[in-house]
Amino acid sequence: MTISPCRSSFFVDYKDLHQLLLAVQEKCYENHSQQIVSISLPIDFIDPLVVLDKFAQANTLNFYFENKSKGEAIAAIDAITKLEITGKHRFSKTEEFIKDCLKNVINFGNTNQPFGATHFFCSFSFFDQHHQLDYPFPSATIFLPKLQVAVKNASCTLVVNNLIHGDINIQTILRELQSQIKTIQSLVNYSSNIEISPANFIKNQITNSGIFKHSVLSALEKIESKHLIKIVLADALDVRSYNSFNLFKSLNNLRQLHPNCYVFSTSNGKGQNFIGASPERLISIQNQQLITDALAGSAPRGKTPNEDAANANDLVNSNKEKHEHSLVIDFITQRLSQLGLFPQILAPRLRQLSNIQHLWTPITAVVPANIHPLKIVAQLHPTPAVAGAARDIACEEIRRYESFERGLYAAPLGWVDGEGNCEFIVGIRSALIDGDRARLYAGAGIVAGSDPEKEFAEVQLKLQALLKALV
Repeated sequence: MTISPCRSSFFVDYKDLHQLLLAVQEKCYENHSQQIVSISLPIDFIDPLVVLDKFAQANTLNFYFENKSKGEAIAAIDAITKLEITGKHRFSKTEEFIKDCLKNVINFGNTNQPFGATHFFCSFSFFDQHHQLDYPFPSATIFLPKLQVAVKNASCTLVVNNLIHGDINIQTILRELQSQIKTIQSLVNYSSNIEISPANFIKNQITNSGIFKHSVLSALEKIESKHLIKIVLADALDVRSYNSFNLFKSLNNLRQLHPNCYVFSTSNGKGQNFIGASPERLISIQNQQLITDALAGSAPRGKTPNEDAANANDLVNSNKEKHEHSLVIDFITQRLSQLGLFPQILAPRLRQLSNIQHLWTPITAVVPANIHPLKIVAQLHPTPAVAGAARDIACEEIRRYESFERGLYAAPLGWVDGEGNCEFIVGIRSALIDGDRARLYAGAGIVAGSDPEKEFAEVQLKLQALLKALV
């Protein structure tokens, strides 16, 4: 993302803000209640990743989300309110939590500017319950940030959320806001050179090649016996560095190396971060217009233009890859139809990334105002692209084949606002970062005709996409 230094002062009408805060405080005092005042300000163009690096603390929840091709990036720092839950009702409870919070929000400023309204940030795990009890993230985390900086094209917006009650010191809130603005103004242009990770990582494959290939063969037997149609088998790679991994530099590398992916990071407030560069959007809703991706079927990029074209041609003409892809399309359209939506399948195309290419079919629909985005997330997760078909059977088999906890891998992460807009991606091509240790995740879809050697090679290719960025 191209960054320009601050050119002018932020404008805040402190007199009007002061009066609003006093009025809210008085109401809270009378009613023995609390309310959230959300202050939205247009600001000079600043890189949200720099803001994350400056403000994020290991003991607070943070979230970063960037789509470079759309000119969008957003950093959410700390939590004014949060919900951490587990269990099969996590999506509906998240929806209730967000709706309850919105009842207590009072806006100050222009909420019509890009990312100016109240945004909630969400991360869900693949399964609604963890088998590994010490996995560091809950199966659902939702929070409203204290500080949010977002960019959309040439527009940049600061949102500061404050919890107001009868005993709050209004002058302290105003001083903190001035201090935050001053700090943000001090952030200047920076060098965004790619910092290639050192070669002296200590690597440990969780599942050796023999075990993974044996799992593929076993899955193929189940597919042949009609027990399954497809299953996605994942592998994990543990990496240890001689220094703690640098979150800012690793994310910066990811967005430079994978400009057409969603770059993301979410923290648990305990020092661990889950990061990645995902090519797969689960859903995006803007003004009731939904778009989702059917993304399945893969081939490596070629080393030469001719080899690249040949690989692409083989991919689009492969019955095996097209079958895998059609399973995802059929699933998504059926699940959207069950919610009363009328999905439209757009023309298929290739999604070409730096080291891999996928069959890609966008699907659109109009979302009625009474259907919350999280109902759609709950309906779609997990798709056959990351689980298999039939889904419930595939998920049971995944638990049996995989010796590690998937956690946030291949699960929904994103944001939702109070107007029904949202953006959720699927957390693939990802890693769990904990100090000087990282666990990288990648998977491959197994269908009739899959070759164990090729599937293992595909997983290693996907792991390399993230490994190159870590520093």
